[in-house]
Amino acid sequence: MSLFLNILWVLFGGFFMGLAWFLYGIIAAITIIGIPWARACFNIGWFVIWPFGREAVSRKRLTGEEDLGTGFLGLLGNIIWFVLAGFWLALGHLMIAIAYFVTIIGIPFGYQHIKFIEISMVPIGKAIVEID
Repeated sequence: MSLFLNILWVLFGGFFMGLAWFLYGIIAAITIIGIPWARACFNIGWFVIWPFGREAVSRKRLTGEEDLGTGFLGLLGNIIWFVLAGFWLALGHLMIAIAYFVTIIGIPFGYQHIKFIEISMVPIGKAIVEID
């Protein structure tokens, strides 16, 4: 079922939000100082393009250990991210989710966009994992 939903997702617009993540990643990488955010953007961009059957979880919850991205520097990085780009990506996901929720068939896609709002606001310290 995940494969079918992912194919529909790509065909009906999920691909374009993934491209938005890649664009933010390229902009962040060009600035050199934004490379940590660029890496997160590219990982999340692939997640946004192919979301069904995967989820974003905190690396601290996944490994049981705190690392650079899950500690104070990760929090600081997420605050900077939110101000510069996260708000706009979250707003894009929210607007698309509302458009999908208008139709009954689009509800699973709208729900995916709602899940992306959190990761849009705080991407540092997250890992993308497969769901069984």
